[in-house]
Amino acid sequence: MNASPVAPGASVASDARETSEPALKVAPLELFLDLVFVFTITQLTGSLAHHLTPGGFAQVLVMLGVIWWMYDAFIWLTNAMPPRTHGRRGLLMLAMGAFLVISLSVPHAFEGSGAAFGWAYLVVVALHTGMFIAAGVTPAAVLGMGASNLASGALVVAGGYLAGTLQLGFWVAAFAMQYVTPRAARLPEFRLRADHFVERHGLIVIIAFGESVIAIGVGAGASDLGPALIAVALLSLTVCVGLWWAYFGHDDDERAEHHMAALPSAERNRAAVSVYYLGHLGLLLGVLLFAAGVKSATAHPAAAITPSQAAALAGGITLYLVVNTAIRRFFGLGPNLPRLIGAAAVLATVPLGTAASALDQVGAVVAVLAAVFGYESACRRPVGDFGHD
Repeated sequence: MNASPVAPGASVASDARETSEPALKVAPLELFLDLVFVFTITQLTGSLAHHLTPGGFAQVLVMLGVIWWMYDAFIWLTNAMPPRTHGRRGLLMLAMGAFLVISLSVPHAFEGSGAAFGWAYLVVVALHTGMFIAAGVTPAAVLGMGASNLASGALVVAGGYLAGTLQLGFWVAAFAMQYVTPRAARLPEFRLRADHFVERHGLIVIIAFGESVIAIGVGAGASDLGPALIAVALLSLTVCVGLWWAYFGHDDDERAEHHMAALPSAERNRAAVSVYYLGHLGLLLGVLLFAAGVKSATAHPAAAITPSQAAALAGGITLYLVVNTAIRRFFGLGPNLPRLIGAAAVLATVPLGTAASALDQVGAVVAVLAAVFGYESACRRPVGDFGHD
């Protein structure tokens, strides 16, 4: 994670300069890089769907955490240094290849492919750090971030040669290192463009929704396209629309961008870590859980599903709504209480999935989301009102 450094105390000057600069849009190559992240999310979802146990969940959480850390680091990188030269584009393509190897190793990362995961991860870290050095960023500015990321990568490599609890322990330690890096990197000294940064994360969220749509098709497989399957597929897609609305409804992404742009540089960078790394990690995990549950729902729409499958389906949406509410509160967006009530109501649909059918549970979830967002629309505040509930 990084961005181009500025001198301490230069927040006001950098903020004024940002308002006079042309908008920084997401480059086509960044969207190309996202194709690999789509595959990463697909692989993690498949791994979770096949290991819906506390241990399987812990493994997916750790893998998602370490992968998202470095993927998010490349968002910081392209925010500071847009890929406008052939050299930068070439290095990003090398990173794309390393991310692809990581994704390929995900299904068996704890069953023999951990070393490939680790070495590819270390290549990603080295490329990220090296691109800042090659771009002329002062060594002192790179040292804290690079050293911490390399230490984290070394833990991932070492863990890849182990197995079971030891491997998970090493990777958890690498995950924990990510909470040290922002301090080691002297975060307040780095500059971040709000327009590109917010847009880029919005696109990542849309990619995650795409995985949920893929999960509908994968779950359906070659099953006969009967009324129950059509109904559960359309209702699952409606849930995806609801999750999209939770993030983008009422132009919330644009309002978040304005809020981020108005923050002093140091506060903006801290918000970028807490809201856009940690917060979006929660959103991605929620979508992964929901997608894993959707696979089961579409595979057997008229039958009851297992408690773990029903819990994944509802728990993912609940987690997403709770994290989304926390993010909205940070940006002063409301109302938020209906979303928290809706999150609890969604979680209460688990018995429907286990005692009745997957179709009944997904239908109940749709009803809850429709009620929440219908109520919000009826109580919608003016766009300029950024007050809390």
